[in-house]
Amino acid sequence: MPTTTKSRKNSAYQNLMSIHWWMFYCYIILFLGGFFMSRLPREVFGRNLLYDFHKSIGILTMALLTWRILTLLQVWWKKYTKKLPKYTPQWIQKFLLHTSLYIFMLVIPISGFFFSNSFKSNNVRFFGITVPDLFPENKDLVDLSRSIHFWLAYTFLAFIILHSIDQFKVIKAFWRRISKKKLRLRGNLA
Repeated sequence: MPTTTKSRKNSAYQNLMSIHWWMFYCYIILFLGGFFMSRLPREVFGRNLLYDFHKSIGILTMALLTWRILTLLQVWWKKYTKKLPKYTPQWIQKFLLHTSLYIFMLVIPISGFFFSNSFKSNNVRFFGITVPDLFPENKDLVDLSRSIHFWLAYTFLAFIILHSIDQFKVIKAFWRRISKKKLRLRGNLA
């Protein structure tokens, strides 16, 4: 007799993966935008709007991270109340890598607040709404805060690359899914 597997369509795990991909898209916007806008001269029109957009997406990722952590706790509760994990070297490696990623996801936006607030108070906005300062304005710390935000972001990118290598099968399946959507879209346009 064939066995049936439980559908995970409405499961916490499915929600976790959905949040994961939303955050993936946000981080692409943040990395590309940050790379581009940091190289623009100060006098370029719209530069401040790019910075505001970057900060808004950063705040959005913090909100998504909160939702993601709550969903992850729900997944862990369902999974590990039934059976504890096997603490193999591979499990420990994955756990440490994912823990590092979560720490970066929290620390980098905070370092962005530190950078923005050091430069000028009340300059962080979430799509036009001013967000209270987390740090006092201190022009002496602008260079330090810029360096911290820069190096944390690029270290995070290195960890994302490690995560992608670790999850190569998932990345490959994701790429295949995107390619199929492109083919279907081209077929519909023809």
